[in-house]
Amino acid sequence: MIKSRKLTIKDCDYHTLRNLENNGKIRALVLKGEKIVHIELICPNCGKYSYYTQEWKSVSKAAKYRFKTKCPKCGFLIKIAKLRKE
Repeated sequence: MIKSRKLTIKDCDYHTLRNLENNGKIRALVLKGEKIVHIELICPNCGKYSYYTQEWKSVSKAAKYRFKTKCPKCGFLIKIAKLRKE
């Protein structure tokens, strides 16, 4: 999606690319003005690639996780922690 639409960071309200355990990876982005998160996932549990969308919900500043998602192939729950400034 990033390459086909030629998106930059300025086009996104939120973007993350994280490595997960067991060679899993997740990329999530929310385009400006949208309430949908676009997710690309290589599941750390089943190893399958998935692309899907889900509703984007804002979280409180005290929340530990930015968002949670489930692998559509195996149902494994993935929690994306907030990155804190040190």
